[in-house]
Amino acid sequence: MSFVNLLLFPLRCFIHKDFHDVVDRMSLLNKLLFMMVHLVDKLNLWHRLPVFLGLLYLAARRHLHQEYNLINVGVGRKPIDVTSNRAVGKYNDPFNEGGGSEFPFFGRNMMPVDQHEKLKNPDPMVVATKLLARRKFIDTGKQFNMIAASWIQFMIHDWIDHLEDTQQIELRAPEEVASECPLKSFKFFKTKQTPTGLCDIQTGHLNIRTPQWDGSAIYGNNAEVSKKVRTFKDGKLKLSENGLLEQDENGKIISGDVRNNWAGLLSLQALFVQEHNLVCDTLKKEYPELKDEDLYRHAKLVTSAVIAKIHTIDWTVELLNTDTLLAGMRANWSILSDTSYFYFVK
Repeated sequence: MSFVNLLLFPLRCFIHKDFHDVVDRMSLLNKLLFMMVHLVDKLNLWHRLPVFLGLLYLAARRHLHQEYNLINVGVGRKPIDVTSNRAVGKYNDPFNEGGGSEFPFFGRNMMPVDQHEKLKNPDPMVVATKLLARRKFIDTGKQFNMIAASWIQFMIHDWIDHLEDTQQIELRAPEEVASECPLKSFKFFKTKQTPTGLCDIQTGHLNIRTPQWDGSAIYGNNAEVSKKVRTFKDGKLKLSENGLLEQDENGKIISGDVRNNWAGLLSLQALFVQEHNLVCDTLKKEYPELKDEDLYRHAKLVTSAVIAKIHTIDWTVELLNTDTLLAGMRANWSILSDTSYFYFVK
């Protein structure tokens, strides 16, 4: 045991045993940051701190997570020099070719542990019924509505979807809560396990979407879908004359991702196709020399950034409605933008 660990040993009794190993590996500065974060968590204080202190807490927490809590799965590292995004999302991270691309492995926050016999203890339907069932209707007022629900589905179609196995799993409600469950049983496809080809983490789970903010819900996750949604004229995407998404000869919606569609999701997809095409018109007016491919790539970057900004400074701050979160989200775009200064000094 090092001298620093020996000196801080009395504090271990205040730290959950699951954290002992990782804390032992931390530098002295990171140990002190961890103690600060852990204390604030224990006291449930972070959202009640003054904004500036709350931001320091969030920055320390993010630093610790990035240093000790992010584990790559099936990833090698070598820098690559590229200047533009690809349809499949590769080279988003110059040190990780597959980062942000279609079919990367999901990363982990901890090393794999065998949980096969523990997954249904307690049963997930019991947990959902006891903790999530709404006994009495409580209106969200002006904070949230159904558009917010369609927005997060729009984002999920941009980011993640597990590669599924061909085997189905059935869950049945236990007797103690069966009378309270609208669905007594339901089936779904098991997430497929894929070999990583590495020794430390031998199997992982693949993401069939591009997990970066690239607007793939409208542009698609690969070159094949990207071609289907494009007009190949002035950089634009396909859109019907009435402003809605087009359909192919089989009546299937033409869009980047068409799974689990409903009116809310389709409306957002159509809206941002219109946004993309409007950006193309604006760029062509200002830069008439730009060709179809250039217009498409630039409009895709602009539209993807608009989507990301809406999610961070509009949607997220309504979900987590605190001054600290508002300042933190705005700081992602510019520390001096809008009225951010007010939230830092409040």
